[in-house]
Amino acid sequence: MSQLLTTKEVSKLLNINEKMVYSLVSEKWLPASKITGKWLFPKNLVEQWIETNTINYPRTAGRPSVSQAVLIITGSNDLLLDKVISLYNMLFSGNIAVFGNLGSMGGLQALRRSFCHIASSHLLQENGDDYNFEFASRELARMPAIVNFCKREQGILVKKGNPRKIKTVSDLAQPGICIVNRPLGTGTRLLLDQELKKAGVRGDKIDGYNNEVHRHLDVGLEILAGRADAGIGIHAVAGLLNIDFVPLRWERYDLMIFKERFFDANVQNFLGLLHEKQFFKLAESLHGYDVHLSGRMLFPKNNVEKETKIFIKSESKK
Repeated sequence: MSQLLTTKEVSKLLNINEKMVYSLVSEKWLPASKITGKWLFPKNLVEQWIETNTINYPRTAGRPSVSQAVLIITGSNDLLLDKVISLYNMLFSGNIAVFGNLGSMGGLQALRRSFCHIASSHLLQENGDDYNFEFASRELARMPAIVNFCKREQGILVKKGNPRKIKTVSDLAQPGICIVNRPLGTGTRLLLDQELKKAGVRGDKIDGYNNEVHRHLDVGLEILAGRADAGIGIHAVAGLLNIDFVPLRWERYDLMIFKERFFDANVQNFLGLLHEKQFFKLAESLHGYDVHLSGRMLFPKNNVEKETKIFIKSESKK
C-alpha cells in the first residue's frame, strides 16, 4: 500500500499552507481520501498529480517524447473507430494512435489508472435509456469529459438467410442453437445479459454462452465459419461479412477523457476528425452507424458550445 500523507505533510511537500491543500482537493482534484473524518493523501498519487499538472517540461532535441507523439485509446472495440485511428495515423505524420481492446469497463479502469488518453464505452445503464454516465461516476474518482463518437446499431448476428429463424433474444435458448458470446465487462455482454433477464432466460442454459471472443468481428467470423448460429454484435459486422442481422437497439458509443488530457494536441486532433468529411464518408461505408451526434460533448453539458468552438482543426485542412 502507498504511504499515506497527512494534510500537514502534503502542505510541507507542496510548500503551501494547509488551507490551500483543501482548495486543491476540491478545485484541482488533488488525490485524497477521507478516513474517520481526516484527509489522507496517497504519496504516489500526489507525486503523479504534480507531474500531470506540470506545464513546462524540458524539451528533447529533434523529436517529441512518447507521451506527446502517441495517442492511447482503450476500451470497447469498434469498426468505425479502427478506421478513424488509421485515418489519424495517415494524416498526422510523426504521431501514432494505438488502441487497446479491453472492453468498456476495462477502458474505464485504464482511464482511472492514467494508462490511456481516451476510453471508449457503450455501457447501458439500468434504466435502459442512457449510457456510460453511471458507470463513469462509480468507477472514476471524478467525472471525465464525455464526447460522443457515434451511435450504432446492436443486434443478433445470424447465418445468411437466418436458417434458425431467430427473431428475439429468447430464441437463443431454443434447443439446438449454439451462440458465441463476448466477455464480462464489455458493453455487448451487458446488453445481452439485460435482454436475457427481461426475457426471463438464464444465460447458463444457452449452449455456447461461455464461449467468449474479444471483438465484434470475431463474433461474425464464428458464425460465418459455422461454429455458432448466432451472437450479439454490431450491424457493421453483418454488412462486412454478408451475414444476416436481427436488430435490437441503437446505442450510444462515447469517448471519455479527463480534463487534464482534454486539450492535449493529440487528443484534440483526434476529436477534430469527428467533424471532417473523411469521417462521415467512413461512416457511410459501413452499415448501422448514425453520426449526427459525433464530436458533441455530452458532459459537462453546459460547456458544449464553448468546447466545440476550440477544437483544434485537423491537419487534413492544411
